Amino acid sequence: MRMMSARRLCAIVTIMAATALAGGCATGSGSAAGLAGTQWTIVKIDGAAPVAPDRAMMRFDAERLSAHVGCNSIGGEYRVEGTRLLAGPLMATRMYCEGPVWAQEEAVNALLSAAPEMERRGSAMRLVSGGHELQLQLKAS
Repeated sequence: MRMMSARRLCAIVTIMAATALAGGCATGSGSAAGLAGTQWTIVKIDGAAPVAPDRAMMRFDAERLSAHVGCNSIGGEYRVEGTRLLAGPLMATRMYCEGPVWAQEEAVNALLSAAPEMERRGSAMRLVSGGHELQLQLKAS
């Protein structure tokens, strides 16, 4: 049997490792923990009711999420890995807002940027990370 050269063996191992890593990083819509196509009402932000409850929502499409707390919109790509919601890069509109609605938007933006732990029970979901907590309720279709 012929011995494989060290160079060739190294190339094969590199290709196999790259393939394994790419497969581990790939996240299809099936691994979005059933979030794709859902819309949620934001019930609480850091324990307080939203300042603009009629506009506080979060929506998940196949690969993108969007959130609105009352003044600006936040959005970007997302995926779910284990119990973590990984979002980003996130973009946000920057209209002038002040007071409590601004503080709540900043809290939601910080939470989504920090790979929050996701806990879903039926039609309720809780996201926690970076010292912030978001409680959501699934909207009926």
